[in-house]
Amino acid sequence: MKKHLLYLFLCCMLNGTVMAQLKLYGESYRPQFHFTPERNWMNDPNGLVYYKGQYHLFYQYNPFANVWGHMSWGHAVSKDLIHWKQLPVALEEENGIMIFSGSAVVDTKNSSGLGSVQNPPLVAIYTGSTDTLQTQNLAYSTDNGLQWAKYKSNPVLNENKKDFRDPNVFWYAPEKKWIMSLSYPTTHQIAFYSSVNLRDWKQVGIFGPAGDTTGVWECPDLMRVPIYDQPGSYKWVLLTSQNATMQYFVGNFDGKNFTSETPNGTTLKPDYGTDYYAAIAYHSNPIGKPVSIGWVNNWNYANQIPTYPWKGAASLPRTLQLKKINDVWQLIQQPVAALTTLRKQPVIYSNKKINKTTELLPFKGNVWESEIIMQPAATGETGLQLAVGNGLALDISYNAANKQLVVNRSNTPDYFSAAFAAKPISIAPVRLLNNEIKLQVFFDKSIVEVFVNNGEQVLTVQVFPAEENNGVAIYSTGENALFKRVTFWPMKSIW
Repeated sequence: MKKHLLYLFLCCMLNGTVMAQLKLYGESYRPQFHFTPERNWMNDPNGLVYYKGQYHLFYQYNPFANVWGHMSWGHAVSKDLIHWKQLPVALEEENGIMIFSGSAVVDTKNSSGLGSVQNPPLVAIYTGSTDTLQTQNLAYSTDNGLQWAKYKSNPVLNENKKDFRDPNVFWYAPEKKWIMSLSYPTTHQIAFYSSVNLRDWKQVGIFGPAGDTTGVWECPDLMRVPIYDQPGSYKWVLLTSQNATMQYFVGNFDGKNFTSETPNGTTLKPDYGTDYYAAIAYHSNPIGKPVSIGWVNNWNYANQIPTYPWKGAASLPRTLQLKKINDVWQLIQQPVAALTTLRKQPVIYSNKKINKTTELLPFKGNVWESEIIMQPAATGETGLQLAVGNGLALDISYNAANKQLVVNRSNTPDYFSAAFAAKPISIAPVRLLNNEIKLQVFFDKSIVEVFVNNGEQVLTVQVFPAEENNGVAIYSTGENALFKRVTFWPMKSIW
């Protein structure tokens, strides 16, 4: 009898665990193919490093609540950049010192002396932050990133500054040394330091001010990016983040200084949406191109978004290449190919002509990928509506007069934040190719990512529709719009 009761008890416990887990990843607005922490707040991705068959994703994390605070490094790993396993917190706030953003490297030759040549350490380089001081510090792991120890002689770089942060480190092979990009936020500059051992650093160059100098500069990432359709050719790209947006510069790096080739007065953005920030990249990986991940949120309302028990998400991973368009080097960003493994059976609509009308399609859903190839009307706006229902919708359209791609969430719920409601429209400059435009749209409960013309431009926004607002429509305010092909793939959950 006791054995029978114990069996029933264990069954109830296991069923309860399963039910709790199902409920945990089934909340309203919970993305199903974007990484989110199981619980609590996340912001910037940190320490993106590939090691022994695994992609490590560290991220700014509050272990205690789903609002910003007590910054530590959360940790997850993946074999394909799509399916993630959450691990225990890697680096914890201690002694009033929060763990701000940074990077991680594989110290293959054990230059730091923190491991061995036979067992190279993973080394994290991060900002330790208090209300009055930011310094650069090390932590290391010799068990493939499962457990971390802070370097006993931290900090390794201290300039006695309140704002001095976000070290991003990579190996510079031509001179056999480590390079660190580091932000001077308030002067809109990125400083470059070099080291042979990850412990002793010397400043060798500085870049900026340049481009967008509103707000603060932070989260730099300097990397070598391949040129599209030119095997073996590369340029250098410097990413920076400022307030609630990002920019990048393209040019050359000589081991000391970065020289931008981006024309004066031109601001290039990796993402033109309202909700993409602090993106950095896996520099070295089996794909052979840098792969970036950003934070899907916006500092103007990040603490207020209506999600629980988590807050914040990682963007879809994007491969990075460069192409010269209108004599300007621009990033070409494409979602990683592994995302196609999540596709279910496609639903396809072909050769639909639209004249100053909106057509509701039979397809419904709020977890899907779509590809739209359309010839927009010569006037007005032509595009797609998603989250349609109860008189509401989010619009994604090409504006013929301004030659722009517009994402407009003004007709979606904005009840949780005046700041969210204040910026409903995202705009990117785009071009027609043979009178056509191609959109790749990912809709994942509360995240919309739009890739234009195979990644020439990208826009990421958040939206918080009711579950029943899951309709889809195509529309045009002009005449003779043609949707040559519209394909929807419902997507499997990664959880």
